[in-house]
Amino acid sequence: MSDRAFNRASVLLMSVAILAVAYPIYFIVIASVSDPNAVQNGQVLLAPSGFTLEGYERIFSDPTILRGFGNSVLYTALASTISVVLIVSGGYALSRRDLPGRRTITFLLVITLFFDGGMIPRYLVVKELGMLNTIWAMVIPAAVGVWNLLIARSFFDVTIPHELREAAQLDGASDFRFFFRIAVPLATSLIVLMAMIHVVANWNAFFDALIFLNDADKYPLQLVLRNILIQSDLSQLGATTGDIESYAQAQRVGELVKYGTIVVSTLPVIALIPFLQKHFTKGALLGAVKS
Repeated sequence: MSDRAFNRASVLLMSVAILAVAYPIYFIVIASVSDPNAVQNGQVLLAPSGFTLEGYERIFSDPTILRGFGNSVLYTALASTISVVLIVSGGYALSRRDLPGRRTITFLLVITLFFDGGMIPRYLVVKELGMLNTIWAMVIPAAVGVWNLLIARSFFDVTIPHELREAAQLDGASDFRFFFRIAVPLATSLIVLMAMIHVVANWNAFFDALIFLNDADKYPLQLVLRNILIQSDLSQLGATTGDIESYAQAQRVGELVKYGTIVVSTLPVIALIPFLQKHFTKGALLGAVKS
């Protein structure tokens, strides 16, 4: 009886948690295709009211959208791949007890979690390396997150026992062979987790592009949408000098654009996560097999 009550309470609690997370996303979607006046009056709760695609038409009428989307895909794929490779290989190296200066390297890495040079030194470093207004400015500066590197180090330290490496060495396996044939397959869950973190982070990143990129043709989607949103606000501001109807129309389109930009920027990541989650669960089971 107590188990049944606990299960029911758990299902109820999880249902409320899922609703609290899912409904705001659902509301943004239906608000992006609803009349802004109906949204402001509280008439949009479970279904669109005054269906319109004017906001999306305004967004996709801008020719920079597709170019920004392609740039974001390129930046996200390249940056995430480099980050995962560096973090997995670096985390494994730091987990090896025979690594010279292991404690010193870890200590120096941890210091960077508390002290940062700031935006200006970072800009100067990127400038001196000749990476301004290039794809590498979006990939290299944030390639390795120290916190993720420490997570990878702890994962290998716990998951890969020292005796397993000794057994592989007795069978004639080199360090590289052990890493690629044994350590990496056991770290599938870690790899997918790091991929999820970096794909979401790189897809949503726009501040580095705002600082390091000067060519509008190289802007990622997030920065393009930001510019469209600013232009929409400026259109509303300009409309205030005209008649009331022009201002109301500009404000109406601006509200549709705001909701539409949220949907356009988040939909690709939301569509990708279920596929990564399946591999993440499978990798977790593989990594859980211990002797």
